[in-house]
Amino acid sequence: MTKRKKILEGRALTFGDHIDTDVIIPARYCTSYQVEDLAPHCMEGADPAFAGKVRPGDILVAGENFGCGSSRENAPIAIKGAGIAAVVAKSFARIFYRNAINIGLPILESREIVDETQEGDTIRVDLVSGIIENRTRGVKGKASPFPPLMREIIEMGGMVPYIRKRLGGNVGARRKT
Repeated sequence: MTKRKKILEGRALTFGDHIDTDVIIPARYCTSYQVEDLAPHCMEGADPAFAGKVRPGDILVAGENFGCGSSRENAPIAIKGAGIAAVVAKSFARIFYRNAINIGLPILESREIVDETQEGDTIRVDLVSGIIENRTRGVKGKASPFPPLMREIIEMGGMVPYIRKRLGGNVGARRKT
């Protein structure tokens, strides 16, 4: 199992305020939790061309209250599956925040970076220190760094791989009786 990088760098894809989970992944696709079913429709409600322009390692940058709406875990799964390395926003809906951590999607709050970022800028995120830099514009911001346990969950790729590792790889395995 590969650990996630602690320093991420990618191209910014920008969105505004109050991007809800129906915009991130429309409800009609939420009959699946499979990445291959969700990723092609990620952000379809805000930008129908998103799936065609996103590249692995891109960083989604958004305004206030990102991930508001329903509590569906499909939304962060779609974002991660589309290849987004991290999401930087002014603020997140709390349930989206927990769902993102649970599936290993790093999300950070930084008003400075969001205010100073335009589509296509290069963003660098240090998951250990919380320092976020817009390398295109020479602007730095600081997010609260993740506590060690949350960082380990993210580095492992989410809660399920983390628990599997903690239990010696036996989660989900059938017991012989």
